Amino acid sequence: MRRMLAAAAGFLAVLGLSFLALRTPDTDRAEMVAKYGGPAATFADGAGGMRVHWRDEGCRDCPAIILLHGANSSLHTFEPMIAELAGEYRIITYDQPGHGLTGPHPRNDYTAAGMFEALNAVANAARLDRFYLGGNSMGGWVAWRYALNYPERVEGLILIDAAGAPLREGESAPPLNLGFRLLRNPLLRPLLSQITPRSLVQKSLQETVSDPSIVTNAMVDRYWELLRFPGNRRASALRANADREAEVFDRISDITAPTLLLWGAEDRLIFPSAATTFDERLPNAEVVILDDVGHIPMEEAPAATANAIRRFLEGLQPEAVDTLKLEQPQ
Repeated sequence: MRRMLAAAAGFLAVLGLSFLALRTPDTDRAEMVAKYGGPAATFADGAGGMRVHWRDEGCRDCPAIILLHGANSSLHTFEPMIAELAGEYRIITYDQPGHGLTGPHPRNDYTAAGMFEALNAVANAARLDRFYLGGNSMGGWVAWRYALNYPERVEGLILIDAAGAPLREGESAPPLNLGFRLLRNPLLRPLLSQITPRSLVQKSLQETVSDPSIVTNAMVDRYWELLRFPGNRRASALRANADREAEVFDRISDITAPTLLLWGAEDRLIFPSAATTFDERLPNAEVVILDDVGHIPMEEAPAATANAIRRFLEGLQPEAVDTLKLEQPQ
């Protein structure tokens, strides 16, 4: 018996030491705000004490676009694309609840309704009644769900490799990147709030894009450090269990706003066939597929992504100057 107890104690000691050796602590809140928000970091007040980190960039008197990032990302994912469009549009981005400098939702509500609270806080802070709304991946899911709930506010939709469409007949679920696979494992999920090696983030990003060489050290550091912002890792685990209400997709044909479906041809997380499913259900949609691009076109191919968005928005504003010098149909 003593030997068994000694062995068990030894095992627990080794386990404890291993945990301490592998543990990656949260980043420092103030340090992250200074590094990724800067001295002019802006926060919008939301329901229940939520403070949403947001940016308002570009041409103030131009049409406004609000852009929503995907899971485990931040508003910074749109920076390369904003550099292409900022002279022509007012572009508003923010860190969704459980992400970036916003941190966790005050009620841990990562349903669509909980995510809408942040979007409404930002739209109200920006004094916008109507706007174009775009989103990537999970952000695309929030965007089209918002358009269903608040059609009076959405001028048009830009869905970039958006989540929420069911698999097509005969399709198998796409393989998730390493990070998402671990979050789906109920045994490993709690550990990820304490153990998040940088190599895990790097591997996940490389599996997300078409060309792994675009994954720079600075890009990995940004994703890794903001994921470890206080409360964000726990939020990721809670969000993995949140009810996405898949049945709501049956109502998507109620969205009449003009919609751009923009997809990377090499997306391995949400297959490009999902764009076809959206297109079949949405009454006023067009599809653009970008070759040699994966799941985050705004970081992988910012110029091509900006051009597709510009072309779409100019088509909705016939009086606007055609900055692409596109030939008009005869």
